[in-house]
Amino acid sequence: MSFAKDSKLQILEREIEDADCAQAFLSGLLHASGTITKNNEGIRLDIVTDFKEIFDFLNHLVCKLYGENLTLEISDDYIINKTTYYRIKFPCDISLQILKDCALIPTNGDIVFLAEIDKNIIADDETKKNFIKGAYVGCATSSIKLSTLGSQSPTTGYHLEFSSHNRVFLEGLQELLQYFDITSKIATRKKIFVLYLKDSEAIKDLLALVGAEQSVLELSDEMAKRDLRNTVNRQVNCINANINKTVEASLKQIHAINYINKKIGLESLPEDLQEVAVLRLANPQESMDELLKLSTIKLTKSGLNHRFRRILKIADLLRGN
Repeated sequence: MSFAKDSKLQILEREIEDADCAQAFLSGLLHASGTITKNNEGIRLDIVTDFKEIFDFLNHLVCKLYGENLTLEISDDYIINKTTYYRIKFPCDISLQILKDCALIPTNGDIVFLAEIDKNIIADDETKKNFIKGAYVGCATSSIKLSTLGSQSPTTGYHLEFSSHNRVFLEGLQELLQYFDITSKIATRKKIFVLYLKDSEAIKDLLALVGAEQSVLELSDEMAKRDLRNTVNRQVNCINANINKTVEASLKQIHAINYINKKIGLESLPEDLQEVAVLRLANPQESMDELLKLSTIKLTKSGLNHRFRRILKIADLLRGN
């Protein structure tokens, strides 16, 4: 199961007791994924979703508010990109009233969809939270993938988004999130609008706000794993870089010493340079620090480096450089 669906299931674990909060949740859900159709029976409200687990929760909520049951349907027409979509149908005799109560159409009953979020629906902090919950369940998706046992690196970054054909709705949702100090951005992708969060801390705050506590813990654990992995990788890269520098320096020194030996013999070098030349030839893979430990010469690292620079310079002179 995806990270987003798992977090939605956590939201649905808690029944909404307060009627105003239930209405706010329903409004957010319908803004996010509701559709309005007109047939011979009148106006009918539907929800099209790939998250069928919401049906029982929503049916219980609507039954409590309006005393009617919903129906769930599936059709081959709703299989898109190997994803099965479901249609949750509201009874016609309560659809118009729900649309009015959720402030999706004017109170006079005109079938004109109101994209703006009604301030009366989100009058206090709790109704605001529940509206966001409804919108999250209705249209939130995420590319977050938690690391599995033995995985070397994450395949995705931190990304969570709400998608809609209505920019006005997403702008209102963005204001709501900002009210709770959660920063988001809106972009256009093909023919839809997307409100997205890429900051891991902002995503954690949103998950906590909508009541997906387990997902908050899982994301925190994932962030810790990735931070540790990145720290280890940086340290390994640093060690490898130092090893490469040591090998490169050692090869240059050995080549210079061998060239000098071939041209004029090591015995032609001053005694102090002969000592470090022999030391390097005997220990070709050791770092400067290790050479100092192996040497009987009382030298500092700076002094040892200086002697090798003199050897390199002599080899360059012999080459005619």
